[in-house]
Amino acid sequence: MSELTDPHVDAANDDSGTDGGARRRRVAPLIAGLVAVVVVALFAVLVMADSSQDSTAGSPLLGNLAPDVSAEHENGSTFELSRRKGSWVVLNFFTHDCVPCVREHPELIEFVAQQDGLGVEGAEFYSVVRDSTRDEVEAFFAERGGDWPIVYDTDYEFVNGFGVAQVPETWIVDPNGFVRRRYIGEVTAAGLSGTLQAMREGAA
Repeated sequence: MSELTDPHVDAANDDSGTDGGARRRRVAPLIAGLVAVVVVALFAVLVMADSSQDSTAGSPLLGNLAPDVSAEHENGSTFELSRRKGSWVVLNFFTHDCVPCVREHPELIEFVAQQDGLGVEGAEFYSVVRDSTRDEVEAFFAERGGDWPIVYDTDYEFVNGFGVAQVPETWIVDPNGFVRRRYIGEVTAAGLSGTLQAMREGAA
């Protein structure tokens, strides 16, 4: 027994040759174009976010006393963070083969020069090394310049105390020993110096 069909229903369902089908064919390229624009815009936002500098980040340590941690100073003595009270202290966590660390290094050189120019008012700056040997670090500085104290965090006291997962990461500790800022990723000399000056003036 053959199946009965309604030619009017079939015609309504089959719109491949109707105005409805034509409209869909015209709209499809527009939708595809809009999707492409959105994808490109999102990609641009991600690229800009990745290349941003001086990006602050939250931490339970902010506003609290810095961890009472110590590590080996490059001269073989013990560097104790708690003994640096009375000075602004900037800690920069890095490794010799970290690409963002290499990129920000000229900014750190400029920042240290700016702080040295302030005399006793200038901040103390320390590189806290994780997962790099002395030879690797010495070669890094010999090639790229820079002259400031190096702290070798071989027992990960600083890394664990500050909760540093990736490098570079930069922290500011005030003269009373309280943590004031945490920066994730690269920093700039202008950004660090500006923040410190605002803190000295009580504006940040």
